[in-house]
Amino acid sequence: MPAETYPVGVFDSGVGGLSVVRALRQLLPAQPIHFLGDQAHVPYGPRTLDEVRAFSFALTRHLLAQGARLIVVACNTASAAALYELRRAFPDTPFVGMEPAVKPAATHTRSGVVGVLATPATFQGALYASVVERFAQGVTLLQDTCPGLVQQIEAGAVHAPQTRAILEKALEPMLRQGIDTVVLGCTHYPFAIPVIEEIVGPQVQVIDPSPAVARQVQHLLAERGWLAVGAPAELRVETTGDPEGLQTLLPQLLGENAPVARAFPPFA
Repeated sequence: MPAETYPVGVFDSGVGGLSVVRALRQLLPAQPIHFLGDQAHVPYGPRTLDEVRAFSFALTRHLLAQGARLIVVACNTASAAALYELRRAFPDTPFVGMEPAVKPAATHTRSGVVGVLATPATFQGALYASVVERFAQGVTLLQDTCPGLVQQIEAGAVHAPQTRAILEKALEPMLRQGIDTVVLGCTHYPFAIPVIEEIVGPQVQVIDPSPAVARQVQHLLAERGWLAVGAPAELRVETTGDPEGLQTLLPQLLGENAPVARAFPPFA
């Protein structure tokens, strides 16, 4: 282990970013990770881009003040709203953001029809428009915002009938139009992959962007000589919401447990 450690800060509107933390823990078990969920303001999807940008700056400042050296914006909505501005405001801090995995979907689709599940703010953002313009020419993209799905996952109701109903409403029309690939454009949605796969069947590929994000973090850490080695590192978890509620979800969503603290001061 190097004499100095280089924690990775990860933030999201809620528990969705834990899908990225899960991938990071699998790939980089020795790297200290500090996760911060802004559950006081979840979901971000229906909020204005200005609101999400303000939250993103507050969360970033908090993580940097706690020692994080690299920041993962583990939220598609926050990445769409704030990633460019964060990189300008904190030029010495590497940032890794989320973008809908339209490029690999467009590369691998056989039918030329791809389903994209994401929040309204992600679909409205310039980042999504740029990805579509660059990589999805000649591909039909079918979009759905899955209203209520983030709230179901925040409640730990991944396998509830209402969760399945939300996904069926989104996916069944897409299946009738010939999708063979589904892109998950929200970090909450990978927790519902088992339900999604039951609905779409084995002939449809479901793309979870989290492993690719973890590989990009690994690359940036190695490039800077910040990659930790040795024994598994402690996971630090904070929330702007209810610590006890998040504590009960960690084993289900992350597959491990950790103390959960409330982040102060509450972000406006």
